[in-house]
Amino acid sequence: MNSLSAKVKNVGIDRETLSVELLDGRIISAPLTWYPTLLQAAPKQVRHWKTCGAGTGIHWPDLDYHLSVEGLLRGAREAQGVSRRLLARA
Repeated sequence: MNSLSAKVKNVGIDRETLSVELLDGRIISAPLTWYPTLLQAAPKQVRHWKTCGAGTGIHWPDLDYHLSVEGLLRGAREAQGVSRRLLARA
């Protein structure tokens, strides 16, 4: 299965790690420090997520924040300035 067809089954976030379980059984884990917006958000905000892009992405509506499975598989980190911009609107 390629990254374009990999779909999100579940998302888990603890104090240090973002973990994304895919429907095909793979689990992608990355340090939460790679995603400052999620790191700085309230626990309630990070628990409220939905799939987007027909399951190929994750959307946090309370944060207006998105991550794609493709980016997670590539090890892409949050672009600089994103969290500052999003948190300033809150």
